[in-house]
Amino acid sequence: MNALLRKCLMESEKPSRYVGGEVNAPVFREGVFSFCMCFPEVYEVGMSNLGTKIVAKSMEDAGFGVDWCFAPWPDFGEKLKENGIPLASLHAKKPLSSFDMVAFSLGFELSYTNVLYMLDLAHIPLLRREREGKGYPVIACGGPCCVNPAPLCDFVDLFFIGDGEEVDAEVGRLYEESPDRETFLQKAAEIRGVFVPKYPKERVRSALVEDLDKAIYPESFMVPNCEAVHDRAVIEVMRGCYRGCRFCQAGFLYRPVRARSVETLTKQAKSIIESTGYDELSMNSLSTGDYPHLRELIRSLKRELPDVDLALPSLRVDSFDAEFAQDSRKSSLTFAPEAGTQRLRDVINKDVTLEEILHAASSAFDLGYSSVKLYFMFGLPTETDEDLLGIADIATKISELYYTKKRKKSLRISISASTFIPKPFTPFQWERQASEEEVKHKLSVLKSSLRMRGVTLSWNDFFTSRLEACLARGDERMGEVIAEAYRQGARFDSWMEHFQPSAWQRAFAACGVDPERYTREWSEEERLPWEFVDIGVSREFFLREKHRAYENRSTGGCLQGCKGCGLQEVCPKGKEL
Repeated sequence: MNALLRKCLMESEKPSRYVGGEVNAPVFREGVFSFCMCFPEVYEVGMSNLGTKIVAKSMEDAGFGVDWCFAPWPDFGEKLKENGIPLASLHAKKPLSSFDMVAFSLGFELSYTNVLYMLDLAHIPLLRREREGKGYPVIACGGPCCVNPAPLCDFVDLFFIGDGEEVDAEVGRLYEESPDRETFLQKAAEIRGVFVPKYPKERVRSALVEDLDKAIYPESFMVPNCEAVHDRAVIEVMRGCYRGCRFCQAGFLYRPVRARSVETLTKQAKSIIESTGYDELSMNSLSTGDYPHLRELIRSLKRELPDVDLALPSLRVDSFDAEFAQDSRKSSLTFAPEAGTQRLRDVINKDVTLEEILHAASSAFDLGYSSVKLYFMFGLPTETDEDLLGIADIATKISELYYTKKRKKSLRISISASTFIPKPFTPFQWERQASEEEVKHKLSVLKSSLRMRGVTLSWNDFFTSRLEACLARGDERMGEVIAEAYRQGARFDSWMEHFQPSAWQRAFAACGVDPERYTREWSEEERLPWEFVDIGVSREFFLREKHRAYENRSTGGCLQGCKGCGLQEVCPKGKEL
């Protein structure tokens, strides 16, 4: 490490974010295909991400040179820029511009300007046309946001779409075998799960890993140098969700549901715990309570790892079980009813009843919980003030239930309300987003109805929700806006202390783009910017679900019978049924 870089590190807020040397850090291999796994967020967030760990492991197992990089916090980023030091990888301190491929994981649309921020700090031209023929790395992106690559096509050479365990390494091998960059890109465009903007296809099928027991999974994790957001061991019990909530993009992108066996999960958990020393293990999925062998898994983990706390972060109200929660810290339990009335829950296909909500709360209270967090959305299709008032009704009934018995502590109910954002590849992808005036009204209804003892209400910023919708449903014109917003100073947009709405407003104006272009209601006859991507779920299914929503009809989930979404041939549950 040179003296100038060392000086910049010592003047930064947290040098531990940048020094490397973590326990279980990979040893970079020279002389082979070099791959930098980038996460466009601060170290503490990026080190918590499971998807990047899986991709990096697949590349390491293929024999490639793998390193990492996270978005420098603004203090360190400015130091690098002031001193002309290019952004380098975490461990080998290799400049990003000298890698063969620099790949960004995109799990959240508000990280898009950070991609440009990292390229800029690495002294890599932002636009792909400015990089052609000049020896720069292939710039790639993967992750759920890539199902709509249109807003980033001006900047990115190659997109990975779908499961990354196999296709990422396949692309790396192709790079090694290709005589030049153009040949590589042309051939890569023919691989399932790969989209190359320079060589577009009419249809791009997302990559799919059918058997998770045979899929690559890290046997150990890097242990971060400073506390991460989720600082614990993680196993992925299953991928996908049976439920089919009509607003939930992840529930459709990760279909079909594929579960790992208890034996595989126990083996993975033991390996990770032994190699890291963590004393907490998270059992992750979109709906862990629906894992078919959950009791057996918990018993197996308790037997093999008796001193490790088990965390189930995604229990649904109707799959809550006292046995699953009895070993958790008796502090706060989180549920997501999403809507305040049964009618609106039927509209969004959230098959949870008030009785199930109250039963789950009662079980939690009897276990010693005295705090409940409830997540709701507002601005949903067909929503009325009555639906909003239903949120207060749920809070009231939970409170009454708690105080039917003598308790040691007072009850705390935390209600979080977020603005509905229409996302691609959902039945609500055609819906409009509520306007600022409508959002103000809905919040006033919520605030006035929730003035009760022990209840707190929090909500998200309107403009960030508006921007997220524009980025999620954007076309190529949004690429111009992203570039201009970055020039205006936008970065770390998911952090309120750094978010600059004025920078984005100036960018929209300078590019002559009206945000309403992306937040309006879209006709069912329109060609959507992302429809060349095929995730396996059919357009006809999405439209059928949209129409059922407007009939106040719930479809239920996959466990109640196959709904014919289009993935029947590769769906394990569909084959059973």
